[in-house]
Amino acid sequence: MRIVIAEDNAILRDGLAGLLAERGHEVVAMVGDATDLSTVVGTHAPDVAVVDVRMPPSFTDEGLLAAIELRRKYPRTGVLVFSQWVETRYATELLSDGASGVGYLLKDRVADVGDFMDALGRVATGGTALDPEVVSQLMGAARQQSGLARLTPREREVLELMAQGLTNAAIARALTVTERAVEKHIGNIFTKLDLPPSDTHHRRVLAVLRLKG
Repeated sequence: MRIVIAEDNAILRDGLAGLLAERGHEVVAMVGDATDLSTVVGTHAPDVAVVDVRMPPSFTDEGLLAAIELRRKYPRTGVLVFSQWVETRYATELLSDGASGVGYLLKDRVADVGDFMDALGRVATGGTALDPEVVSQLMGAARQQSGLARLTPREREVLELMAQGLTNAAIARALTVTERAVEKHIGNIFTKLDLPPSDTHHRRVLAVLRLKG
């Protein structure tokens, strides 16, 4: 395989390159930030690119956005996201056009080098390699978004005011409705977001986290 590595951690980047070379593969380019990734892939036309998620300058989602760009510009190049983090918003977009030649593995969950090499080989030849934890989090995010989509405009308003820390009374004053009406809206929000009564979790906080997620 001919491979490009995009990883900002120099030790991990060099270690991965050495591991691949020992197994007879050719690392044609390595980059430490996402901005150069598209250029080197266009230049070297590798079989697969191994891409971290959080890279310079902001260390948030640059790598994943670069991976999405690679899928669009160079569909024949496999993309294996290899990270400690699951970024559900853009991971969904990465997989939206079909999962051929794409993978998403979590660094902390790869216990065997052989498993990693098998996954890399599958992605390079048009197959898939998705960590079960990634799949689980993507499904959870999809369910949360589905619940938010069921909220009425007024329920969404109430939830947004909850996110600002307003009490029921303050929400009622802001919307010029009764507290009883606010309580009804909040009950509907809990139902639609699948947040049953619980002795261990604060439903109000969990509802707001759904909005912020």
